[in-house]
Amino acid sequence: MVEISTSLLSVERENAIKNIYNLETAHTDYFHIDVMDGKFVEKNTKDIMLEYATTIKQISNIPIDVHLMVENVKENIDDYISLEPNIITFQVEACKDIEEVFETIDYIKQNNIKVGIAIKPNTDIGEILGYLPYIHTILVMTVEPGLGGQKLIPETISKVKEIKEYVDNIGIEIDIEVDGGINAENANELKEKGANILVIGNYIINSEDYIKTIKELKI
Repeated sequence: MVEISTSLLSVERENAIKNIYNLETAHTDYFHIDVMDGKFVEKNTKDIMLEYATTIKQISNIPIDVHLMVENVKENIDDYISLEPNIITFQVEACKDIEEVFETIDYIKQNNIKVGIAIKPNTDIGEILGYLPYIHTILVMTVEPGLGGQKLIPETISKVKEIKEYVDNIGIEIDIEVDGGINAENANELKEKGANILVIGNYIINSEDYIKTIKELKI
C-alpha cells in the first residue's frame, strides 16, 4: 500500500491546528513541509513552514517530511534539526557540485535524520543515479517547484519507472516519492510505475472528507 505525505502548503494559518488534527485522524502517514526561500523558487514559506513543523512536533506523533527548495541548504537544515523530522529532502540543483551533494547527505545523516534528494521535472535522472545508494528517498517533482495547485507534467511519470527499474536492478531499497498535481485520477499510474510515497496537498486539503480521500488514495 502506498503512503501519503500531506503537504500543508495550501493550509491557512488560522486553520492549521484543526487541519493537522483532522489529517492525523485521517491517518496521513507524513506531514510534508514545503520550505521555500524566495530565491531558489519565487515563493517564500520559510517562516510559516517552520511554524507548522513546530506545531506538529508539539501536538502530533505523525512524522515530519521536510522538503527544502532553497539556495542555502545547510542553513535551512539547521532550522529543522531540533524538530527531529523523519526526513529532510533537498533539491540536487541547489548544490554547486557532486562534493557539495555528498557533504549535504552526510550532514543530514550525522544528525540522525533520513535524507532525500529531489529533482525538478527537467533534471535528467542520470544526474542522481550515483547518489541513490547513499540516501533513503528520491523525490521526483512532477510539477515545477514553488507553487501548489499545478497540473502534473505527464512526461515526469516515466522518470518514476526508470528509477524503479534502476534500483531493482542494482538491488537497493529506497523510497520513491512523487510530488505535484497528484489526485485520484493519476495516483494509480504513479503507483504502478513504482512510487510508494505520494505527496498531495490541495486534493486532500480541499476535500470534504479527509478520511475518505486519504483512504481512497492509499488503496
